[in-house]
Amino acid sequence: MKKDSNVKARIFKNNLLYVVVCVMSALTAIPLLAILGEVLVKGWQQLGWSFLTEATPNAFKAMMAAQKGEPIPGGIANGIVGTLMMLFTAAIVAIPVGILCGICLSEFRKNWFAKTVSYITDLLQGTPSIIIGIIVYIWVVVPMKGYSGFAGSVALFIMMLPLIIRSTEETMKILPPSLKEAGLALGGNYWRVMLKVMLPASFGSIFTGILLAVSRVVGETAPLMFTALGGAVISYDLGRPMSAVPLMIWEFFNDPNLQDLIWGASLFLLALVLCLNLLAKRIAKKWKI
Repeated sequence: MKKDSNVKARIFKNNLLYVVVCVMSALTAIPLLAILGEVLVKGWQQLGWSFLTEATPNAFKAMMAAQKGEPIPGGIANGIVGTLMMLFTAAIVAIPVGILCGICLSEFRKNWFAKTVSYITDLLQGTPSIIIGIIVYIWVVVPMKGYSGFAGSVALFIMMLPLIIRSTEETMKILPPSLKEAGLALGGNYWRVMLKVMLPASFGSIFTGILLAVSRVVGETAPLMFTALGGAVISYDLGRPMSAVPLMIWEFFNDPNLQDLIWGASLFLLALVLCLNLLAKRIAKKWKI
């Protein structure tokens, strides 16, 4: 009898815990799904070829269209171009630097220099993005005497770097030591073995970390407010102020005549981040990470 009562009590506790977990999950998921649903419904109506290929309209044109009951002309092409250009510029520098730093941290972890770099990496990873924006403003914008897409790229580079370093470091740590020993035994020098043997073996994990780093910074607004500033025209010049999709969402919010464009821009940004994350998961699954 006592054993049966213990079993029943355990079953009751398990069922109670299951119900609590389901309720808490629902409380977490419902607001998120409500937000995503509203963005999808309202944003889907705005997405179109002109929305993705035309620059942002000025406030006067938007006001006249609203008075006539017509859709707001223009789109977010200037933000898309600026986002891609700043991301690409930041990535082509952050990727090789981050990978090399990650290799050094995994191989020389007891060295004082490696410990210092590791500490700085942790500090950067936990620094609020707005602080990074202010620092880049002082370091880049003030000496250049103007806002620019280059300054925005520097801010995104600083934010991407610690994520790439950590993903590379952790990936290199889990590789079997025999892989490196076999390459050295065959006569390869140290860095040749690292670049020709170890890096290809860890490509999947490192590339996944790179994609997650890009998806992490693609939606940042605060650092770009202090560096890139934004622009109403499509610009390919990194030396001039440049817009980005997150910046445009903030600008639309502050302009009553352009607030209807928020939903389409938000949906585009969510879709971009979702695609990057799905690609990262796909690569991780393919490489069995």
